[in-house]
Amino acid sequence: MVAVKNGSLQCTLFITIANLLIPLSIVIFAVGFFPYKPFLPGLAEFETLEYGPPPAAPFDKLVFMVVDALRSDFVYAKGSGFEYTQSLIRDGSAIPFTANARSPTVTMPRIKSITTGSIPSFVDLILNFDEEDTSSTLAAQDTWLAQLKANQLGKLLMFGDDTWLKLFPDTFDRYDGTSSFFVADFTEVDNNVTRNIAGELENNDWGLMVLHYLGLDHIGHKSGPRSPNMVPKQREMDGIVQTIHEAMMTQQHLASTLLVLCGDHGMNDAGNHGASSPGETSPALVFLSPKLKDISSGLQSPAEPKDDFEYYTMVEQSDIAPTIAALLGFPVSKNNLGTVIPDFLSFWPSSRDKIQILIRNARQILNIVTAAFGHELFEQDAKSDPCAMESGDVSELACGWRRINHQASVLAAAGELDQAWLTSTSAWLRKAQDLMSSMASNYDMPMLFLGQSLSLIAVVASGMSVATQGTHTKGSMVPLFLISILYGIMMFASSYVEEEHHFWYWASTLWLACLAAQHIQRTKSIAVVGWYVLSLASLRLVRGWNQTGQKYAGEPDIVKLFLVRYPELLWVLVGSMYIFAAGQILPNLSDLPFLLASSITAILASVAFSFKLAFTAEDAPELVVGFAKALSDTLQGQSLLVRARLVFFFLSALYAFAIYRALSRRERSSASTANLLHQLYTILAMTQSRAANIPLFLLSNVLLHSLSAAELSVTAITTTSILFQYTFFFAFGGSNAISSVDLSSAYNGISGYNVIAVGLLTLISNWAGPIFWTSATNLLLLQKYRQGDRLAFRHHLALLTLFTTLSVAFVMAACTALRTHLFIWTVFSPKYLYCMAWSLGQHLMINVGFGGLLFWLTAQELDTATGTATSRKA
Repeated sequence: MVAVKNGSLQCTLFITIANLLIPLSIVIFAVGFFPYKPFLPGLAEFETLEYGPPPAAPFDKLVFMVVDALRSDFVYAKGSGFEYTQSLIRDGSAIPFTANARSPTVTMPRIKSITTGSIPSFVDLILNFDEEDTSSTLAAQDTWLAQLKANQLGKLLMFGDDTWLKLFPDTFDRYDGTSSFFVADFTEVDNNVTRNIAGELENNDWGLMVLHYLGLDHIGHKSGPRSPNMVPKQREMDGIVQTIHEAMMTQQHLASTLLVLCGDHGMNDAGNHGASSPGETSPALVFLSPKLKDISSGLQSPAEPKDDFEYYTMVEQSDIAPTIAALLGFPVSKNNLGTVIPDFLSFWPSSRDKIQILIRNARQILNIVTAAFGHELFEQDAKSDPCAMESGDVSELACGWRRINHQASVLAAAGELDQAWLTSTSAWLRKAQDLMSSMASNYDMPMLFLGQSLSLIAVVASGMSVATQGTHTKGSMVPLFLISILYGIMMFASSYVEEEHHFWYWASTLWLACLAAQHIQRTKSIAVVGWYVLSLASLRLVRGWNQTGQKYAGEPDIVKLFLVRYPELLWVLVGSMYIFAAGQILPNLSDLPFLLASSITAILASVAFSFKLAFTAEDAPELVVGFAKALSDTLQGQSLLVRARLVFFFLSALYAFAIYRALSRRERSSASTANLLHQLYTILAMTQSRAANIPLFLLSNVLLHSLSAAELSVTAITTTSILFQYTFFFAFGGSNAISSVDLSSAYNGISGYNVIAVGLLTLISNWAGPIFWTSATNLLLLQKYRQGDRLAFRHHLALLTLFTTLSVAFVMAACTALRTHLFIWTVFSPKYLYCMAWSLGQHLMINVGFGGLLFWLTAQELDTATGTATSRKA
C-alpha cells in the first residue's frame, strides 16, 4: 500500500514538473529565437559630401493612405473598383508598383518595414495580436515620421488603425484611432477615417496625413477576396483617392502634395494573411500627384499580370522609406535597408543630384553592412583587396562598393551620369539589401540551448511519470510512440511542415481501421462492421471537407464543390446538428420539470440557430438562399450582438446548473452531467464556427459513437484523442500558416476589444474541433472510471504530456538546426508559434485544465452516485 502511494506521489510530481517545464522552455526558447533586432540609435542627418548640398525636394506634404490588405489585383486588374486610380495611371498622374511584403504579412511588422525601411523581427507577429501592447514602439527609432517632425514640415495627423498610435506614441498632433480587430465592421471603421479628411484638406498646418482603412481587410477575413462586398469597398476607397487628388489639383497649398496609396499586405484566397503566399506578399503601391506627369507618360491600366499578382514593377516594401525621404528632402532613416526607386530620379535633371541621392542611400546601407561585417574590407585603403579575394557575398559587396564609390566621384566631377554606373549602383544596393534582409536573426544561442535542454528534461520527467504509474501496462504504447517519433522527424522538412495535415489524416485513418479490426474480431457483430464502415466513411469526408496546407489550399473540396453550390443542403445539415444537440441535451435535464427543461432546450437551440443564420447572412450572404433566406428574413430584428449574448447567457446558465448538480452530491448517473457538459460545449463550438464547418460535428458524433462501443484501453483513448484533435484542427481549415487564423467570430457578443474575451473566443473558433475531442475524451475516460480504473485520467494525462513534451522538443530542435534555412521565417517560425499554441493553449489550458475539470466534476458525481468515498487527484 505504501509502495503504491509512493508511486502515485512520484507520478504526480513528474507530471507536474513536466507540465511546468513546458511553458518555461517555450518562453525561454522564444526569447532566444525571436529577439528584438538591434538598431542604430538617433536620427540620420545629411553628411557633407563632395557633391554639394542635398537636392531640392519636389514635394512638401505627404498623404500616406494605407488600405489594409490591398492586394495588387484589387487596384490594377480588370473588374477592379479603383477606376479613377486606373485613369490616373493611364494619364501619368500615378506611378504604380507591386510591393514585396516579406513574411510575416501582418500589420504591425509591415508598418515597421514601411516607416523604417528595415526588416522587423518575427516577434512583432505575436505583438500584432495584442492591442494593449506598448512595448514594440518606434518612438526611439529613426523613421520618416520622425524625420518629418524633426524637419518641422508641419503637424502630423493620423486617422484609422490605432496600431500607428501604439507604434508612434506622442508623435501625432491630431488623430482618431480605430480598432483593427473588430472584423465584423465593414463600414463604421472606415467612416471614422473619412469623416476627418474634408476638414483637414482645408487646413494648411500639416505636413503628413496618415489614413489607414480597415474595412477591406475585414471583408477579406469574413468572406474572402471574392465577397460581393469587395468591389463596392474598392470603389469607396477609390472615391477617397479622387477626393484627395482633386483637392491637390484645385487647392494651392496642396499643389506639392504627394499621395501614396498602398496596402500593408495582401490576402490569400481565403481572405486571410500572415504567411508568404503570392497573394499575401503582393500589395499594391501607387504614388499619385499631378506633378508626376512631368516624369511619367502613363502606363496601360488595367494591366495584365506578369506573374502571380505581380503587376508593373516589383519593388521591396522597404523601398518606400528611402523614396519618401528623397521626394520630401530629408535623410534616409539610419536602419533602412530599402533603395530609392529609380523611376523617381527623373525629378532631378542634374546628374550630380541623381548621383548624390544614390550614393547617400548606398552609404547609409553601408553603415549597416559594416556594423555587421566590419569596416576593413570596405575602406579604400584596406590592406586586403576584396576584388582579389575568394568569391563570397561580403567580398563581392566590398569590391562593388569600391568601384561605384570611385566612379561616383569621377562622374560627379564631370557632371555626367553614366547609365552603366546607375545600373551597377542599383544592382549593388539590391545585393546589399538582399544580403542584410536574408541574414539569420541574431539568435541568442545560450537561450536556445537552455530552452531545448529544459524541453528534454520535460521529456524525461513525462517519461518517468508514465513508467512510475505503469501506464505502459494500460494498452500498447507502440502506436503512440511511433506517432510521436514520426511527427518529430517530420518537423525537419519544410514541405512536411506545410502539408502536415496529411500525416494526421492518414495516421487517423490507419488507427481507426486497426481499432475496427480489433473490435470486429472480438465481437463478430455485423452491426459493429456497419458502424465502422460508416465511421471510416465519415473520416474520409472529414479529410476532404476543407483543403488546407500551402500547395493545394485553393483546390476543390467538399465545401466548395457541394455546400457552396447547394447551400440548401448546408442548412439541412446545420439544422440537423442543432436538432441533434438539442435532442441530446433534453434527456440530461431530467432533474428539471419537463416543461421547463424542454422550454430551455428549445430556446437555446432556436437562439443559437438564429444567430448562426443571421451571422452567415452577413458573413457569407451567398450561402443564405431559398428557405434559409426566407427564415432569415422572418427572424430579422435583434442585432448579432444581442443574439450572441443570448446564446452565451443560456449556455452559461446551463453550465452553472450542470456544475451545481455535479457538486450537490445527489445520487444520479454521472452520464447526465458529462453528456450535458459535452453537448453544451458543442453548441458553443457551433456558435464559434463557420456555418460550412458545422456538419463536421455530425461526423464527429458518428466517430464518437463507434469509439464508445469499442472498449478502448486508456492508452488507446489517449492515442485516439491526439490523432482526432489534430485531424479536426486541419479539417476545420487550420494550417501551420498564420494566414489560417480565423478572426471572424472573435467578437461574437462583444461590443469592443477585450483581450481576454477576444483571445478566448479566438481560441474556441480556431480549435473548435480539438476542444470537442477533449470533451469527447472525457466521456470515454469515464467509461474506464466506471469499470474501476480510478487512475484513468492520470494515465491519460501522463501520456498526453509525454506526446506534448516530445513534440515541443522536436520542433525546438528543428528550429535550432534549420535556423539558417531559406524558409526559417516563412515555415519553421510559424510552426514554432503554432507549437506554442498547441502546447500552452490546447494542452495546458484545454486538455489539462478544461479536461481535468470536466473529469473531476463528473467523476466526483459518479463517486457520489455509487457511494464511493475514494479520494483522488486527477
